[in-house]
Amino acid sequence: MSALTAPNEVVTRALLRQVNVPGLDRPAALITLDNGFDHTKPNTFGPGGLTSLDEAITAALAANPAFVAVTGKPYVFCVGADLTSLPHLADREQALEIGRLGHRVFARLKDSTVPTFAFVNGAAMGGGLELALHCHYRTLSGGAAALALPEVSLGLVPGWGGTQLLPNLIGIPAATQVILQNPLMQNRMLKPKQAAEMGIADVLLEPADFLERSLQWAAGVVRGEITVTRPEVDRDMWAGVLYFARQTLDQRLHGAVPSAYRALDLLETAKDADFAAGTAAEDEALADLVFSEELRSGLYAFDLVQRRAKRPAGAPDKGLARTVTKVGIVGAGLMASQLALLFARRLQVPVVLTDLDQARVDKGVGYVHTQIEKAVTKGRMDKGTAAKLYGLVSGSVDKAAAFADADFVIEAVFEDLGVKKQVWAELEKIVSPEAVLATNTSSLSITEMAADLEHPERVVGFHFFNPVAVLPLLEIVRGERTDDATLATAFAVGKQLKKSSVLVSDAPAFVVNRLLTRFLGTVFAAVDAGTPLDVANSALDPLGLPMRPLALLQLVGPAVAYHVGGTLHAAFPDRFVVSENLKRIADSGQPIVVDDEINAEVAKLLVTGDAPLTAEQVRQNALDALAQEIRLMLDEGVVAEAQDIDLCMLLGAGWPFHLGGITPYLDRTGTSERVTGRRFLPRGAASLPG
Repeated sequence: MSALTAPNEVVTRALLRQVNVPGLDRPAALITLDNGFDHTKPNTFGPGGLTSLDEAITAALAANPAFVAVTGKPYVFCVGADLTSLPHLADREQALEIGRLGHRVFARLKDSTVPTFAFVNGAAMGGGLELALHCHYRTLSGGAAALALPEVSLGLVPGWGGTQLLPNLIGIPAATQVILQNPLMQNRMLKPKQAAEMGIADVLLEPADFLERSLQWAAGVVRGEITVTRPEVDRDMWAGVLYFARQTLDQRLHGAVPSAYRALDLLETAKDADFAAGTAAEDEALADLVFSEELRSGLYAFDLVQRRAKRPAGAPDKGLARTVTKVGIVGAGLMASQLALLFARRLQVPVVLTDLDQARVDKGVGYVHTQIEKAVTKGRMDKGTAAKLYGLVSGSVDKAAAFADADFVIEAVFEDLGVKKQVWAELEKIVSPEAVLATNTSSLSITEMAADLEHPERVVGFHFFNPVAVLPLLEIVRGERTDDATLATAFAVGKQLKKSSVLVSDAPAFVVNRLLTRFLGTVFAAVDAGTPLDVANSALDPLGLPMRPLALLQLVGPAVAYHVGGTLHAAFPDRFVVSENLKRIADSGQPIVVDDEINAEVAKLLVTGDAPLTAEQVRQNALDALAQEIRLMLDEGVVAEAQDIDLCMLLGAGWPFHLGGITPYLDRTGTSERVTGRRFLPRGAASLPG
């Protein structure tokens, strides 16, 4: 394959037309990026797309336009490089050529003597955002769904000018957030308002008439009626910000993500290097990273999140879903209150909280109102939306009045089977026979919970992960008698909540909690045997996990971990051992970690053996345990395929993109075959998107 061709590339065409704009003495040139598909197939740049853009720029400039503008098809500006072509590159020289081609084409907009504009009408990610950064000016639609430079999460770096242009436009602190911090935090996207406030865009416009207003604004700039001023970039703080960023990466990733460190190096180069030298360094970084294991893993993980998550395996026909016009929530604690806010914001229907007494109800509703107020104060929500949400969320101690007309009721009460069965027995007498009864249980049996009900078919597991507003995974659990209409409604609601839903069978602790409990149990078994806490805690550092085991345990809560561990011990006593040391920590109520250091008072509580393990032994035991448990879960049919376990761990447990899914990592390291006798995925299955 030549570096200027790509197999199966869906070429994004750059379509040129002349546009007459009032107040200008000659037409403007408008280049529209369009790959010919609907918005579900966003524009990307492979060699063919870059060549088409190059030709359009040549034709546009030849016509002596008033200005040149680039925009996208509806909903999409451009989401970057055609990732499907990267694994087909034959050698380093081809990788260099791809980088240089993008740089050469994009630089024509930066170096043009004719004013150039990017009209960012929709999603702009990776090379799409870099294209916009090369233009002299940028307008941005308030309806743009996703704005990001996500390359580091994939095992790459922004390779078409992003590391050089962005810090010199918005300053090094904000650029570090966009290029490093956001990709490593569940690939966080920027909202249009955030991007505009950072200075990525010069003006934020309403989506309804975005193109017309962008043309008018550009004409105002060309005529000199609008002056764009940009703050001076503070160059004195450059070294300090990058030093702090490197320390943070070391603490969090322990050197495990090469792309993050290469991005840091490129950001350092951007301070003083001329643009040609900086982009040449990007080319070299791209060529070094494109053949790495991290990229192959990142592409696999990215494909799961972008494709499989949108088409959940085993989900019933969406046409069976019932309409939800009101949501009831049993409980008014922190989890219930978070759920209330999420349901109100996403479904835009009345949501009512109930609890045992008015004080608890008031506290729950008060939490929701406080969060709304904070969102308004921070500019993340307008006052009109806030007023509407205030009206949608209410509380009551009268379940009969609150839930009689609810279509969807979810409980978030104490994790005890008897308590939850009592809740449903009471509610079944109140709600309609068609109302869906959802439980946020993290480990208990849906089937047992519904066993005594007259209509057990409408009970479904609806397991969120904390914090509810941040983690995108939703485990939807089908009990033995859950019917298709209930399940379809659960998936439809999950989609409205903008969660990635995975169908899970009714097995103890489902997917994420079962694997995390096995993982933490193995680490704690090492502690019980006499391994020092600091050794056990740092044993997994070479993987670059987002949290060390003890920090994860503290986030979950020792009491919760002990309870879930007990549930799994009852189901699988040979593999899940209840640690008395964990019980001691839970009973003490003391934090395990204080200021990133292990709490010495907690260490004193432990009663341990005299057979300590090395860090390498702890790490291998943990990975072996995960491999064994995943094989058993697949054999039990907990999920449809190994890819669903990968998706759950990526979205619910923060398993790093640079490792790919957990199953390809175990395959790649030989752990799966050594422990279970076979791989989880066919060879090559985790190398290519699609």
